[in-house]
Amino acid sequence: MSQVERKAKINSTHDLPVTHQCQLLSISRSTAYYQTKAPNDKELSLMQHIDTLHLRYPFYGARRLRDALLDEHGLIVNRKHVRRLMVLMNIRAVYPGNKGTSKPNKAHRIYPYLLRDIEINRSNQVWCTDITYLPMARGFGYLVAIMDWHSRKVLSWRVSNVMDTDFCSEALNEAIDRYGPPEIFNSDQGSQFTSNAFTDVLKQHDIRISMDGKGRWIDNVFIERLWRSVKYEEVYLHAYESLTQARESLKEYFLFYNSKRKHQTLKAKPDEVYYADLPMLNEAA
Repeated sequence: MSQVERKAKINSTHDLPVTHQCQLLSISRSTAYYQTKAPNDKELSLMQHIDTLHLRYPFYGARRLRDALLDEHGLIVNRKHVRRLMVLMNIRAVYPGNKGTSKPNKAHRIYPYLLRDIEINRSNQVWCTDITYLPMARGFGYLVAIMDWHSRKVLSWRVSNVMDTDFCSEALNEAIDRYGPPEIFNSDQGSQFTSNAFTDVLKQHDIRISMDGKGRWIDNVFIERLWRSVKYEEVYLHAYESLTQARESLKEYFLFYNSKRKHQTLKAKPDEVYYADLPMLNEAA
């Protein structure tokens, strides 16, 4: 359980004093009382600039993003400020040797990477997942997707205004209910994916758990490319007013992405590639 999730369990109206609740949950009392400030309009604008720069230069860390903000947008921003927003947005530089996948929770078990030297050549052999920042006209949200590695088909997705485990687990359960379990599920070491709530679902279906390790930057490339397509072909073209509007618009986009848009690398639509190996599932869909 992440610190944010533990804090959410604090009940100020409970008979047990907050101090004792904090002790039981292993968090400090100051953490329990701290209220996160929502980003102001200036920061929201800065986050959108960082998002577009990250998609263009995914190998840029906080220092180079700071420099790019100055060079391309004339914005003078402290590197630590950029780094803080990158954490809030779940953005990390993608390059060989990168140590900074999503921030892990030290209390959660980290599983070994299982995909080294494995040829991925069929549907439902390996699924993968990730979370991305979702800019809106006012405020922001997060988007998680479950993707079949072989076909690049988006099996399920969810949007949320908080980056917690619940919306990730909901997306995972929907994908399994609709398409059956994969052989292997790969993710980064983010606390949402290492949590017991998430990994227990995988274990219940006898799915082998794989997690990116140090230097395994290439393993996130496929879903990073998905985010690039989603942002440039959908998100940036619509200034969502609410998460409800985002859900409706993204629903139409993912239908287009899976069934009508040819994948540049595969030279075919994700649905065509996915169902070619699964005729029985195609008939039931």
